Amino acid sequence: MIKNSIQNIEKKAVGLLLTIFFLVPLVSCESWIEEDPESQVTIDKVGDSDEAAASWVTGTYSKLIYDMFCWGYFPRVLEFDADYISGPDWLFGTFGAGNFQGESAVTDALWKGCYGLISRANTAEREIEAMKNVTESVRNNAIGELKFLRAFGYFLLVRAYGELPIQSEDVTTDYNNPRQSVATVYEYIVKNLEEAVDLMYRNTDAAYQKGHVSAGSAAGLLAKVYATEAASAMPSGTEVIVRTGKAYEGTGDDRTYAPLQTKAFKKNTVAGYEGLSAQTLYEKAAEWAEKVIRGDYGKYDLLDYDQLWRKANSNASEFMFSLNTVSGDATYKVSVHQQYEGYRTANGSDFIQEGGWVGCTRHWYDLFDHDDLRIVKGVKHRWRVKTHRESNLGFYYPQTDEYAIMATGYNLHGQYVGSPTGIFADGVNYYYSKDSQCLAFTTKYEDVTNDAIANADANWPFLRYADVLLIYAEAQNELGATDEAIEALNKVRKRSNAILATSAELNTQTKLRSAIIEERAKEFACEADRRWDLIRWGIYLQAMNAMEGSDDAGVLKTRQERNLLFPIPVAELNTNRSIAENNPGWN
Repeated sequence: MIKNSIQNIEKKAVGLLLTIFFLVPLVSCESWIEEDPESQVTIDKVGDSDEAAASWVTGTYSKLIYDMFCWGYFPRVLEFDADYISGPDWLFGTFGAGNFQGESAVTDALWKGCYGLISRANTAEREIEAMKNVTESVRNNAIGELKFLRAFGYFLLVRAYGELPIQSEDVTTDYNNPRQSVATVYEYIVKNLEEAVDLMYRNTDAAYQKGHVSAGSAAGLLAKVYATEAASAMPSGTEVIVRTGKAYEGTGDDRTYAPLQTKAFKKNTVAGYEGLSAQTLYEKAAEWAEKVIRGDYGKYDLLDYDQLWRKANSNASEFMFSLNTVSGDATYKVSVHQQYEGYRTANGSDFIQEGGWVGCTRHWYDLFDHDDLRIVKGVKHRWRVKTHRESNLGFYYPQTDEYAIMATGYNLHGQYVGSPTGIFADGVNYYYSKDSQCLAFTTKYEDVTNDAIANADANWPFLRYADVLLIYAEAQNELGATDEAIEALNKVRKRSNAILATSAELNTQTKLRSAIIEERAKEFACEADRRWDLIRWGIYLQAMNAMEGSDDAGVLKTRQERNLLFPIPVAELNTNRSIAENNPGWN
C-alpha cells in the first residue's frame, strides 16, 4: 500500500518521512489505546503544505507494516486458526492449536497493532485539519484515507475481540475508555467509511495515486462490513453445508486421506449481533457492492488468472486495498513470501533455502473441479528444498494416481505405468510425504523482485474485487434474488475455469448459500479470510471440530467456546481501569 508513497517521498523529503515514522509512535506506559501528546510531531516540525499532508498519510500507512506485518505476527494472527490452513506444528505453535493466550506476542500484536494504526490516523487527521496551506482536494483525500484506515483497524479488532473501547479522533486525553457494544463499534466503522467515500479520489481520477485506497476501496469495505454484520445476525439454526471431515483413515504409514464428508451445520448465535436485522444489513451490503460493480466510485475488474498474482499487477484495479512492501528493506518488509513460498538458495534457483511452510489441507484441495486454475496453476505441484540438491530428490503434490504417475511413473498401488511426464520429466526423483512438507502450497506470493531473500516484496491483499462480487452474490441470495446471486458467483468461477453454477444444481437458498461460502474458501485461500467467514456464519466450532482432532500436518483443530473471541491482552487489562474482565474463557 505505501510502496509508491515511500519511493516518491524518498526522492523529495526523506528526512520528513523518517521524522514522522519514528516520532509518531503509540508511546505509552499505560493503555495501548493511548496516544502520548508530548511525543507527537506537530505542524511547526513537519510543515504546512500538500507534501506535509501526504507525509502524514504515508506515516499512517507505515503502521500496517511496522508493528503489524514486519515481525511475522501477521498474517499469522488472522490466518492460522482455520480449518483448511495448515503447516508445521512448531510454526503454528500453541496459537495454531487454539491457545490464544499461549503466545502473548501474537495476541498482543493484533490489539496493539490496530490501536497503533488508529492512534496514528487520529493524530494525522487532527494535524491535517489544522493546516492552512493545503489544497482542499488534497486535504479531503488525505482525511478520507485516514478515516478508511481507522475503520479498517476497528473492523479487524471487532471481529476478533467483540466489544471494544473507541478512541475518538478528536480526543487526546483520558484513555481509560470502557468497551462499547459490537453494534456501536460497527456504527462508528460505517460512519468513517461513508465519510471516506465522499472525500477520497476515485481510482480513475488524475490525482489518484496507485497503491493508496480510494473511494471504491471504502465502498467495497462497506459492503464487506455490512455482510459481516448480516451473516452474524442471521437466525440461529440457519443451515450451512460444509465439505469437511477427519484428515486420515488408518494410522502410521498405512494411513490414507479420508474422503470429504458433506455436513449440514446449524448456525450458532454470534454474540454481540443479537437484535440486528440481517435483512436490512444484507440490503446495505448489496447496495454498496452494486455501487462498486456499477462503477459509481471508480473502475474495477477481475484480472485474467494468469495476470492475477503477477508482481507487476499488484496495484491493478482488482486489488482494492493491499499491502505493498519494498524488496529487501529493513523496515518496510514482510515475511509473506518466506512463509508461503520459501526463499531460494539464489535468485531464480530451483531450491528453497528456507520457508514455504504454510499451505492448505487436502480437503481444501479436493473442493475444486479438476481443471480449476486455482489448483492447476495456483498450487505447487513440484518443488525442491536445499537438502534435495545432493540427493536429486523433489516433492510432488497431491498424492493421487494422476500425479503419482506423472511424477514417479508408478500409481498408488506401486504398479509401473510409464516414465514421468510434463513438469516431472526432468530426471529428478519425486516423492510424497504425509506431513507438513507436502501441503497444498499456494503460488499467490511467488512473483517477487528477488526470491532469494527472506523479506521479499510480496503483495498482501486485504480486499479484492472478487470479494465484492461474492459479497454481492451472498447478499442477493439471502434477499431472494437467486439469478443475480448466481450471475455474480459465476463471474468468479469463470475467471478460474471452474464449472459454472446453475439454478438447477443450486436449487435452494441453503445450497446456494453454502456454495458461495465454499467459493470464498477456494478463492481467498491464504488471504486470511476463512476464520472470519466461519465466525460470522456461526459455524466455526462445528467446522473445526468436524476434523475430529488434527489436520494433515498434525496441527490440533479441536476448539471450544472461548476460541470464538481472542483474549484481551493482560497488559491492557492491567492499565485500562474501565475494562474489568476478559472475554469469556480467558480470565
